[in-house]
Amino acid sequence: MIGKASHSGTISRRGFLWSSGAALTALGIAPQCVAVGAGPLGQAIGSQVWPMRSLLKDFPAFAKNIAGIGVRELELCSPLGYGEEFSSLTNGKEVKKILNDHGLGCQSSHFTMDELRKTPGKSLEWAHAVGVKQIITASLGDGNGGNHPSLEQVKKAAAEYNEIAAVSAKAGLQQGLHNEGFEMSIVEGKRTYDLLLDLLDPVLVKFQFQMSTITAGFVAADYFHKYPGRFFSMHLQDIDLNIPAGAGDEERPQVALGKGSIDWVKTFGAAKEGGVKNYFVEQSWALTQQSVAYLQTLNA
Repeated sequence: MIGKASHSGTISRRGFLWSSGAALTALGIAPQCVAVGAGPLGQAIGSQVWPMRSLLKDFPAFAKNIAGIGVRELELCSPLGYGEEFSSLTNGKEVKKILNDHGLGCQSSHFTMDELRKTPGKSLEWAHAVGVKQIITASLGDGNGGNHPSLEQVKKAAAEYNEIAAVSAKAGLQQGLHNEGFEMSIVEGKRTYDLLLDLLDPVLVKFQFQMSTITAGFVAADYFHKYPGRFFSMHLQDIDLNIPAGAGDEERPQVALGKGSIDWVKTFGAAKEGGVKNYFVEQSWALTQQSVAYLQTLNA
């Protein structure tokens, strides 16, 4: 999940010393011993930086360490929209150089609706400098009824987003929508997410599936089969549905990929039909290590 207010991922607070480059050593992991190769679908394994944003202060060290565990693609968050925690990413050309220095690519980044409404030129300029091709926003709920929209608000949000996506397309960039609270709501007996799949232009807007929404009954494989070609990305988390939820389903703790309730072979098989081009582990540093190791062995 990506968003200042809606994100519920847990950040590891085990005192990893990124600036000294000692994080992997302290964990008993030697970067040079980590197997490198493509993951499922023959695609490079990616990681979304949001849950590890506190580690971005020393971005070169972070890039070195994340590459050391076998990640080859990072998904960033725009410093123009996401603020101080991502200030180390402000210089797009410098970010691209650091990524290149560590054998990392960055095809995808998240952008806030506010910046896409008010300063799209600056945001798209930053995207071009970094090499980003996929412009993703977490949710259309801001200013459109939040997590409890009306049908008219859903239609209004879709119309606005189609316009935003058209601007991105003219700049040679593909707009994509994640699914957060707004998209998971029910409007007149239908999921807002399904309504948006009907209302949004299938060429201008692709979708990024948030795997943790299985807690609300959103099953990725079902959507990939139902809406072939409409997706281009996934955020990977795993959830053990046998563990009781806390105050709400979003409080249910994540587990490493392969240790929860998601059938990953089925998911990646369906992802081909869905049109998925890349995927990003979106978990704490500790879980990311385990999940990347699992993806490296998954035959899917």
